[in-house]
Amino acid sequence: MDVLTLTTYADAPFMTQQQAALEERGVSFSTLSVAGEVAADIDRSPMDYLRTVPRVIQEARTGYDLIHAHYGLTGPLALAQLRIPVVLSLWGSDIHGPVAPISRLSARFCDEVVVMSEEMDDAIGVDCRVIPDGVDLERFRPEPQAQAKRRVGWDDSDAADVLFPYPPAREVKNHPRAERIVTVVDNLLERPVRLRTVHGVAHDAVADYMNAADALLLTSDSEGSPNSVKEALACNCPVVATDVGDVQERLAGVEPSHVASSDEELVRGLIDVLERGERSNGREAAREVSIDRTADRMLAVYEAATGQAVETGAESGIRRVQGEAWLE
Repeated sequence: MDVLTLTTYADAPFMTQQQAALEERGVSFSTLSVAGEVAADIDRSPMDYLRTVPRVIQEARTGYDLIHAHYGLTGPLALAQLRIPVVLSLWGSDIHGPVAPISRLSARFCDEVVVMSEEMDDAIGVDCRVIPDGVDLERFRPEPQAQAKRRVGWDDSDAADVLFPYPPAREVKNHPRAERIVTVVDNLLERPVRLRTVHGVAHDAVADYMNAADALLLTSDSEGSPNSVKEALACNCPVVATDVGDVQERLAGVEPSHVASSDEELVRGLIDVLERGERSNGREAAREVSIDRTADRMLAVYEAATGQAVETGAESGIRRVQGEAWLE
């Protein structure tokens, strides 16, 4: 099966991991990114999306079985070609705020819609497949904490290190709230507590930070199925998180970890985790969302959308569509 991927971010680790797993199952991919370059705090303009439509229509004529559109704003681009079945994957932020109406409208006309949590399913208003992004259990696995601290350059002192793995500029992640929570906890505990804001590192290195941290703190205002939580689980890193997306489901039965709805609950949860000083039992929970399991479920979506079975073992690969300079 040949799939054309439309995306706003061609290097998104969760997407490229999924593609690699599906490639092993006989699917080949070409990736076409939305026109223009985008910084962490600046979105693409509507004109960038309009400029991409002719390229999508042109590329769709070259023999693909399926178009997989990632993120709600790519839905209209995928549907513009009118010929090939479309699978739309929604990421979470695209069902909230000004983007939400476009996501909902596009979803009505796609052959299959994939969301990351039951919460998203309820919000989108059409029949969906709930498939969280998978985590690579080979890449993310428990390692000795002292060894991981040395790898990432954190001193092996008595201080507790709380990981916030997002750019502070991403407002939805609510970095000011994370700073506020850690400041309160630092004042209440005898040992120092440090917020480690880490972003922009190679994805291969993220596991070292998960293993080095005493806890992962997620203070997001909204999420779909946050990858950082699943990666922390795979490394047995305790998680303290706001009740967003599928966090409640992912952390069910995981100890020590906490889901909170207020600052007070976040503070209490983080204090409990740091005072216990234990690694969690999260890896077992992470097996439910391993990349192999989620890839099998996505393959079934592809087969349903196209009405054809994928022949495993077929020659396949991943490439990027070559074209004008504005394509990533």
